[in-house]
Amino acid sequence: MIHNRIREYRAREKMKQEELAALVGVRRETIGNLESGRYNPSLVLAWRIAKVFGVTIEEIFTVDEDPA
Repeated sequence: MIHNRIREYRAREKMKQEELAALVGVRRETIGNLESGRYNPSLVLAWRIAKVFGVTIEEIFTVDEDPA
């Protein structure tokens, strides 16, 4: 499962979901679904989000590997 810190990074920047969505080229609903874990980003989208915040993908997204 992929976890993310998008909401945390948005809060630091006082950025709304709509603003981030516009910067990365998706709808606001996509950002909401990412933050709630209902949607996993493509590599390109993850890269765009990380670029907006000036961090690496790994600083925003982490993966819990399922041992099964």
